[in-house]
Amino acid sequence: MDTILSDLEIANKASKKHINDIAKLVDIPEDALIVFGNDKAKINYDFLDQCKTNKDGKLILVTAISPTPAGEGKTTTSVGLVDGLCHIGKKAMICLREPSLGPCFGMKGGAAGGGYAQVVPMTDINLHFTGDFHAIGAAHNLLSALIDNHIHWENSLNIDPRRITWKRVVDMNDRSLRDITCGLGGTGNGIPRQSGFDITVASEIMAIFCLASDLEDLEKRIGNIVFGYTRKQEPIKVSQLNAQGAVTALLRDAFQPNLVQTLENNPALMHGGPFANIAHGCNSVMATKTALKLADYVVTEAGFGADLGAEKFFDIKCRKAGLSPDAVVLVATTKALKMHGGVKKEDLKGENVEAITKGCENLARHISNIEKFGVPVAVAINEYYTDTESEHQAIIDFCSALGVACKISSHWLNGGPGAADLAKHVADLVDTQKSSFKTLYSDDMPLWDKTKHIAKTIYGAADIIADKKVRQKFLKLEEDGFGKYPICMAKTQYSFSTDPLLMGAPSGHDVPIREVRLSAGAEFIVVVCGEIMTMPGLPRKPASEAIGIDKDKNIEGLF
Repeated sequence: MDTILSDLEIANKASKKHINDIAKLVDIPEDALIVFGNDKAKINYDFLDQCKTNKDGKLILVTAISPTPAGEGKTTTSVGLVDGLCHIGKKAMICLREPSLGPCFGMKGGAAGGGYAQVVPMTDINLHFTGDFHAIGAAHNLLSALIDNHIHWENSLNIDPRRITWKRVVDMNDRSLRDITCGLGGTGNGIPRQSGFDITVASEIMAIFCLASDLEDLEKRIGNIVFGYTRKQEPIKVSQLNAQGAVTALLRDAFQPNLVQTLENNPALMHGGPFANIAHGCNSVMATKTALKLADYVVTEAGFGADLGAEKFFDIKCRKAGLSPDAVVLVATTKALKMHGGVKKEDLKGENVEAITKGCENLARHISNIEKFGVPVAVAINEYYTDTESEHQAIIDFCSALGVACKISSHWLNGGPGAADLAKHVADLVDTQKSSFKTLYSDDMPLWDKTKHIAKTIYGAADIIADKKVRQKFLKLEEDGFGKYPICMAKTQYSFSTDPLLMGAPSGHDVPIREVRLSAGAEFIVVVCGEIMTMPGLPRKPASEAIGIDKDKNIEGLF
């Protein structure tokens, strides 16, 4: 094996085309672009409106098995698949989420793919990009400031400071900000109260940003946000503060999707970035619907494993946006399957067909779950150069017994040509096999029952458990008129259970519910399970320690 270059080294060697040339591939004129340098641009509102009458292409979701420290490569496979589709002559493009700075400087890494299946400019994308996250954070915190200001000046809405549910946000993993006291220092500094910070990707503004269909819908949803309650426990909306206009104004430019390119100069839209373990984990509806009007095949992804990202993609994004996916690609690696089969990370070297076969229990659960939504599914093995033929064959045979095709894809090493076989199969799947997409539950099902249905049907749980206070919150939400909303589960991504160490395909466990949060603007209910945090912390040795600037003023150490 030749020397393996880092993702950053590969990205820095990329032969990028001018973003105008990338736009031409999907019939976007130059005057429709708001250009950021030569390699990234936003698409303006006039063109976004013009293309709405175009015929829709096929929608392909890429998801994965339950994540492990060994890696699965969902974004990498998404990029490889779109490059593979373009390689075999299809008009295709990809829709991805923007990365959060938290994971970039923490432990997960970026969100631009890897190896020879990346979107570029990689450093820009993983750091500030076009400033969307900064705009979302500013919009969110403007609302926080307006709430506290209203209380300071007479509080005509009778906001109960003890019942404000709206925290502040910052796009960084900062555990010290989870719980704070604000308003200290005397009467001129507001009313002292308990509050805290979430990471920006967990913000309801982020969720609304990614679910809104247009600017008008964005403003309406922002106005519908319930940020707190009166002393009589009546919900108070942002529209009562008359803040929706100002918040939307801060988001106007950011709300236009970002156009970039893959290493093979194929078009990519990156827009929005909610986490799938604490939010709904999908890129913006704006970007997805635009891509469907511009390409024959659109590849998109949903965060973490299919129990989180894919379920929310189906039950929240598709339900709210009227999308109907045509196929699902489920990603796995031999290393990840070995870990699900009981092998420790430090022992992954060397062939272990037995562990892979055992680990395929996790793969089988995810396949079964996807089939519950009526969408055709294929398995993609993101090939690693140390994989063996016997390991691959074991996975292929396992999938075959389930009636599902499994394709080995070497896009990480070989780019689009390495994903050609996968691309041919997926194209054939969407062209010949009709999807019968359906959501997992109806709008009319009670909130508690929706939550239990997800836990039992998708997680293999025996039941959900919660104390009286949490149960009452479910009932209160229904009394307040929010009972028809879908459920957004906040749960560890590492397991079907709420125990991150319980790998494979556990069954019969209970799912403890710690908290229930209303996202009235996004139009879903967040159910917080186990010990999951909406403000993550940094690891003992954060990735930031390896990041810096070299003597030529280039960023180094970024993956």
